[in-house]
Amino acid sequence: MGLKLFSRMAHPTVKSFAISNELSVSLADLVVELSKESIKSRDRFTIGLSGGSLPKLLGADLKNRKGVEWDKWEVFFCDERIVPLDHEDSNYLVCKKELFDHVPILPEKIHTIKPELASENEVKEGDEETIDAVTENYEQQLIDFFACAKSIKFPVFDLLLLGIGPDGHTCSLFPGHPLLDENILWVAYIGDSPKPPPRRVTLTLPVINHARNVAFVATGSGKQDILYQIFEVPDSNLPAQLVKPENGKLYWFLDDAASSKLTLPK
Repeated sequence: MGLKLFSRMAHPTVKSFAISNELSVSLADLVVELSKESIKSRDRFTIGLSGGSLPKLLGADLKNRKGVEWDKWEVFFCDERIVPLDHEDSNYLVCKKELFDHVPILPEKIHTIKPELASENEVKEGDEETIDAVTENYEQQLIDFFACAKSIKFPVFDLLLLGIGPDGHTCSLFPGHPLLDENILWVAYIGDSPKPPPRRVTLTLPVINHARNVAFVATGSGKQDILYQIFEVPDSNLPAQLVKPENGKLYWFLDDAASSKLTLPK
């Protein structure tokens, strides 16, 4: 059963679960609830997905839910590696295997980097022209969808689902990196990711912090120390700590192995 914790961090809702199945059910509950609310209010549900272990935890229960208006979903990616979409490092590919292959989300509503610009034959070391094309194309997709005919400063997602690395990075925003100071672009290129592959595109912090809802998912004992630092050392300036939705809600979905160093209510 999930436990709620209100910490020093902008009053997030934090839930910790004994087993991953319980986490998956609770995460799916939130996604389905927000999907219904968003579709009722705006006739669409805009969601950003991340890679790593998150798609498996998300899809485990969500793919079996009934009554979800999948045709109203608009899916984007919080970050993506500049590789072909069928490459093992592609966030799209893992999401496809764990979710898209099991639910009727319309293919044209899954917004990815442009495959032909990300082919292995085109993206070579130092090929900045191609890299700029990949990044600009993906940002333009967001602009075309969210801005429409009127100008907005940043898109407002209904939900962004984020992972967290053992160094405190989220999306492809890494500790101490200049991209943490980006306040104009919606999508940015990073060519020196300390975690391979090095070339990626990522949503920027202002985009993340304009979302209506942001949910982190972190599991395993390997996340104990970084979670303690995030929650208990407020001035660490870690990327995940900088995620503070301006007008939205922040959630953390953890398992007990990851949250063991946090002070949870009895």
